[in-house]
Amino acid sequence: MYRGIAVLVVEDEVLVRMDVSSSLSDQGFNVYEARDAGEAMSILESGKRIQVLFTDVEMPGAMDGLALSAVVHARWPTLKIIVTSGHRTVRREHLPEGAVFFPKPYDPRRIAKAIEDIIDP
Repeated sequence: MYRGIAVLVVEDEVLVRMDVSSSLSDQGFNVYEARDAGEAMSILESGKRIQVLFTDVEMPGAMDGLALSAVVHARWPTLKIIVTSGHRTVRREHLPEGAVFFPKPYDPRRIAKAIEDIIDP
């Protein structure tokens, strides 16, 4: 159903990252994984054709998910962004234009539907 859509999942909690990545893969997405913003930037800069960034807000390192989203939006404005957090609610004005927020816990099927909606509105 979602064949060919590449999603970069950025999540520092291994089990959460594995769970959402596995669910998205099972639904036909091409999934790349990163544990933090630095690793995510390396993947994006590698030339892989990522279409969707799915990132947690709270992460270790120099950039959290909101900062990562802002950088990604500035460098790759056509890349779609979904932000998630289990610790706080992110208001629309704190997200890059067109980005979507999902509070944790979330249903991975809703994430798949959101990806479909932002890729092909």
